[in-house]
Amino acid sequence: MKAKDRLTLTAKKLLSGLFLVGFTASSLTVAEEQSDNSAPVVKQVDHILYAAPDLETGMDEIEQLLGVRPAIGGKHPQYGTHNALLSLGNGQYFEVIAADPEASPPIRGMLFDIDSLDSSRLIAWVMQVDDLANQEAKYDGAGIGAVSSGVREQPDGTVLHWALSDPYALSPSGAIPALIDWGNTPHPSTGAPLAGELVSFAIYHPNPNEMTEKLAILGVDLEVKESAQPRLVVRIKRLDGQVVEIE
Repeated sequence: MKAKDRLTLTAKKLLSGLFLVGFTASSLTVAEEQSDNSAPVVKQVDHILYAAPDLETGMDEIEQLLGVRPAIGGKHPQYGTHNALLSLGNGQYFEVIAADPEASPPIRGMLFDIDSLDSSRLIAWVMQVDDLANQEAKYDGAGIGAVSSGVREQPDGTVLHWALSDPYALSPSGAIPALIDWGNTPHPSTGAPLAGELVSFAIYHPNPNEMTEKLAILGVDLEVKESAQPRLVVRIKRLDGQVVEIE
């Protein structure tokens, strides 16, 4: 089904400049006025992953929400995925990710079981850590897994290299981030179209205390909120000043 058939937008611009949007695919909810204490955590976010049943669908949805079309990023053969990116400025980006129909089955299985999705949603987040390879022991107890090297070839032939904690070790809830160290590689946000700025970030989970404690091990000072179903919620200020909430 085409994204334009799956997506309904109902918008109302409030005096605060908030942009209310509704997704039939349950990828986005109507934003409500609420207090926010996530400013310090927002600065720790490297990128946010928005998983879609297929890449074009995800790109269409995010273009409608943020007003800028994500640019094709590249392929991750080890995970069976490919992606498209938007810059959020400040060394941060928004990643649309989906199963790559041309990829061979990954040895460890499809990352996040992304090939079984029937609707789009935020599925994970990544935090940047300097000198990650020598910091691994510091994060024991957070459940991030072992650190290894990653690689992705961009459409222009440029090859990106990084150190990354094991994404397969992460909880399916998405509450605990993967850790990444880009080293001397140019950050992907520098080559992606600018779509706006990340202004808030929230995590919901059935066991908020446990997740809050694990985040503290990683140096993340954020109180996870209780919810029957785990989810991530972000607010992004578009280039036109309107704020969109995505989950």
